[in-house]
Amino acid sequence: MTQPAAGAASETALDAVWRDTDGLLIRPAAEDDLPAVVAMLADDGLGKSRERPESPLPAAYGEAFRRMALQGGNLILVAELNGAVVGCLQLTLIHGISRMGATRAQVEGVRVAAAARGRRVGERLMRAATVRAKANGAVLMQLTTDHRRIDAHRFYERLGFVGSHLGMKKELG
Repeated sequence: MTQPAAGAASETALDAVWRDTDGLLIRPAAEDDLPAVVAMLADDGLGKSRERPESPLPAAYGEAFRRMALQGGNLILVAELNGAVVGCLQLTLIHGISRMGATRAQVEGVRVAAAARGRRVGERLMRAATVRAKANGAVLMQLTTDHRRIDAHRFYERLGFVGSHLGMKKELG
């Protein structure tokens, strides 16, 4: 079971740092983590055409990271093992009117580095995101997953997600 690291009690639930029994650390990303995060996003058939894991990274990634921080309730969580970032996801709190003013938690960009797969890193990241979302008043966690990601569908279903809606997207240019 993931536990808060020393000093986590004084932090907000979104900012908490969690350390698991095998040393896996789950924490909010810092801007210095962006190269590892972008590399994981690019490390599959779909992401490789959308991301640019160059060195140095395109400035757009840092700008987006800073906009997320200013927005509040929108962060990247990373999983770190032995000093290396091995997993990530984006967690965004969405406050709304429907469901009697409910707050939703949106999860995007869940990735685990190839070398760390099979160690339940993704599951532990999702658990940490769930704890943070609930602690911040979210009553529902939602995500979209590309219809071609069959393994991801099984993973999310194992975690209790149900394919209840049809997600649609439109490129805006």
